[in-house]
Amino acid sequence: MDKASFSMKARIRSFKYAFNGISLIFRQQNAIIHLIAAGVVITMSLICGLNSTEWCIVLLCIGFVISAEGINTSIEYLADIVSPEFDQRIKKVKDVAAASVLISAIISFAIGLIIFLPKL
Repeated sequence: MDKASFSMKARIRSFKYAFNGISLIFRQQNAIIHLIAAGVVITMSLICGLNSTEWCIVLLCIGFVISAEGINTSIEYLADIVSPEFDQRIKKVKDVAAASVLISAIISFAIGLIIFLPKL
């Protein structure tokens, strides 16, 4: 494919793929929990009257956690294709990916405490 050419049709198609990926992420139970938490945080942000900097930080944290969940989900899908049967090495890969989501959620929670506790 010629990298210099621009195709609106190809761009639209790639957005469709991305939205399909978002749909796949939110079929995961953990992603639904993150989405509910994001809704609660956005509601709290509206109630507490965050300034623009705080809003940016909150939205970055939400994006950080959901993106980590997306990467984790893609690793799980790929690992299941590579090794449909239980494999200790694949388990380690999945555990590390899940740990990344947990770390992003813990850090985001800590940031949330820093932003919201003084306002409560």
